[in-house]
Amino acid sequence: MPRLRMTTPELEALPLSQASTAPPRRAKRAIQFSLLVALIVWIAWLVFGGRLAIHHLLVDWRVALTMVFGSLVGGGTSEGGGAIAFPIFTKLLHIAPRDARNFSLAIQSIGMGAATVSILYLRIPIERRAWLYAGVPGILGVALGAVFVAPRIPPIFVRTSFTVLVSSMAVALLLVNREKDVLRNRAMPIFGPREKMILVLAGLLGGVVSALVGTGENSIVFMVMVLLFRVDEKIVTPTTVVLMTMVTIPGFLLHLFLLKDFSPAVMGYWLAAVPIAVVAAPLGALICSQMKRHSIVHLLLFLIALEFISTIVLVPLPPPVLWVSLATLIICGSIDFAMSRARRYLPENIPSS
Repeated sequence: MPRLRMTTPELEALPLSQASTAPPRRAKRAIQFSLLVALIVWIAWLVFGGRLAIHHLLVDWRVALTMVFGSLVGGGTSEGGGAIAFPIFTKLLHIAPRDARNFSLAIQSIGMGAATVSILYLRIPIERRAWLYAGVPGILGVALGAVFVAPRIPPIFVRTSFTVLVSSMAVALLLVNREKDVLRNRAMPIFGPREKMILVLAGLLGGVVSALVGTGENSIVFMVMVLLFRVDEKIVTPTTVVLMTMVTIPGFLLHLFLLKDFSPAVMGYWLAAVPIAVVAAPLGALICSQMKRHSIVHLLLFLIALEFISTIVLVPLPPPVLWVSLATLIICGSIDFAMSRARRYLPENIPSS
């Protein structure tokens, strides 16, 4: 396969149709298509939810407001809507971590599903091979995590594990952006058995983490593809949105029909957020497809900083939890650093073909 490489300025100077952005005419059609999808979802929401759906939209307005921002972030970045919903639910609204996780999976099935449709419709460049080698193991991971791992993890560790996850992602972003002018691959430059196994392991671990906090598949695969494989963030971001959609829908259905722990309260939150997420997530995907790579990085770092600070300020951290979280962060940071130092996938080491 051809192995493309270019500097950041060159990538950002490409025509819109070649640089993860959509020509204005196609973007207009995508907006019209997304509104059509939203209209269908709204009709279904009213038909099946009826007065109860309208009631929850009014009563649970804080949830709906949260998902305005959560869905924009989920549709356009590698963090997922749960990156906004989970911390706000558990820290500000004092919702149990289990319910916050279930809600994140449920609402992302709508929001990120709609964003995925927009990404595919716009033909935004993505690394499609990751669907099989990270997405399918992610589905297995979220199932195993929901059944065997999540029930054994205390809620306080679930809260802090999310902070550790996104903080390690910040470490990854800082490591890979130490220099302003760096080379990026526009696709995985080598795709042999080793690379396939790395994606499988990253997807499996991401699925397990998603079973704990409602998001994680996207963040872990993002770190591996950006730090190790040196794929450009503008390619990896929509790729991870699609991957998170692949994981979140089976996770949601698992909790709804098999585990049956989708409580009436969470159902109400979900009804309140559905009409918001189906519009905001595709809009987030479109907005971020127009942003420069460094702008996306700065947005992610800002969101992660808010998450880290809010955990320190709002969440009581007993010494055992603090030490375990610190040790986990050090381990994750060390893995990130090791990936950032790998030379095998540097664009300058990949012969052009």
